[in-house]
Amino acid sequence: MSKPFSSLSLSDAQLANLESLNFKAMTEVQAACLPSVLEGKDCIVQAKTGSGKTAAFGLGLLQKINPRFFGAQALVLCPTRELADQVAKDIRQLARCIPNIKVVTLCGGKPLRKQADSLQHGGHILVGTPGRIKDHLSRETVQFDQLKTVVLDEADRMLDMGFYDEIINIINNTPRSRQTLLFSATYPNSIKKMCRSIQRDPVMIKVDIQHTDNAIEAHFYLINKGERRDALLSLLKHYQPETTVIFCQTKVQCHEVTQFLRQQDINVLALHGDLEQHERDQVLVRFSNRSCPVLVATDVAARGLDIKSLAAVINYELPHDPEIYVHRIGRTGRAGEKGLALSLYTNPEINRIITIEDYCKITCEHEELTSLKNKAYFNLIPSMTTLQIDAGKKNKIRPGDLLGALTKDAGLAGKQIGKINIFDTFSYVAIEPEAISQVLKYFRRGKVKGGAVKARIIG
Repeated sequence: MSKPFSSLSLSDAQLANLESLNFKAMTEVQAACLPSVLEGKDCIVQAKTGSGKTAAFGLGLLQKINPRFFGAQALVLCPTRELADQVAKDIRQLARCIPNIKVVTLCGGKPLRKQADSLQHGGHILVGTPGRIKDHLSRETVQFDQLKTVVLDEADRMLDMGFYDEIINIINNTPRSRQTLLFSATYPNSIKKMCRSIQRDPVMIKVDIQHTDNAIEAHFYLINKGERRDALLSLLKHYQPETTVIFCQTKVQCHEVTQFLRQQDINVLALHGDLEQHERDQVLVRFSNRSCPVLVATDVAARGLDIKSLAAVINYELPHDPEIYVHRIGRTGRAGEKGLALSLYTNPEINRIITIEDYCKITCEHEELTSLKNKAYFNLIPSMTTLQIDAGKKNKIRPGDLLGALTKDAGLAGKQIGKINIFDTFSYVAIEPEAISQVLKYFRRGKVKGGAVKARIIG
């Protein structure tokens, strides 16, 4: 039975704020760890992405904030800029009931000087990536002597990305009296080692790791060597999911799969570590707003990817670690929706199947490719087209400004407009394909907030 937030020692103002945010009751991870977090204990929390963990640590660190002191009092480390942006946004919402709380995001891809200038005006809560936080420490643009809480979000992926030394360096610059909260989808030996060096008598909490059988429909296909590409195409033709993430083991494999699918006239994007930040931003925007139906990604690059209503996950090759398998497929079947997990493997990879069976306590019945039907009607056409507009936060552009211009001035119906993403100097808007010419015609003469802007299709 779900527990209400009123059972916790939260202020009336915070309870009212949670109600306004439609937080009806605690998720499993929140109910399991919030009592310990609010008591000030160090915690190791193993929980999958999308389980509500941001509120679990966000409510805890906000309890300790003194709004009248503008120095850094809480630090949240994240593996990627995208996750840091989302975490900062969520914390700002949780902090609405506390006057004058400042949340500062510190990530790569943004000028250090501008971040340093922002920090001079104070910041109660800092959210950022380890590399950029370490940069600020080395330049003495941040001070952690009054830090009360440190959170390591998605700690396993930060270690996968090689951030161990940066994390330890940052922790060594914080007070020994701090509370340290570590959240991770997996719990490998590298995490255990780090926890021993940075935490004091941590409470171990493990919840919501596996997924209910009825939420995700899993299929395992035994293939012969050399059949992998054709098998992947057969899966797409048979199931025809509206949105699919295909997981590969390496950047090279990711590139090869992407090129193969493009040769089959499938609209596909790749997400890997070689992308520049602006390229990564565009890929994530286009996939999340349904301008591209298929994303091919490596595990590390996909970290921070939070796509609502993802129809399918395909394991082009199964991972060696069963926890990574569980984390991959956990991106589908969320929020009460059905999900599809499709996996390809060869006879030499049988041991990976066995470890998944042992870890998940399931039987992976193998299926033959001959059971798949290559349907005559093969349609993976994106439902939206992404428009890039050359104006963003620095131009004081907000989502409502673009929505108003498109509906009131350009004459579009609200249903023809999808997700709107605002960055510093650019904005991206998802538009139904049949309305694109109308929108482009408007931007050749129309304005947003009184200023002329340029717009173009990306992709």
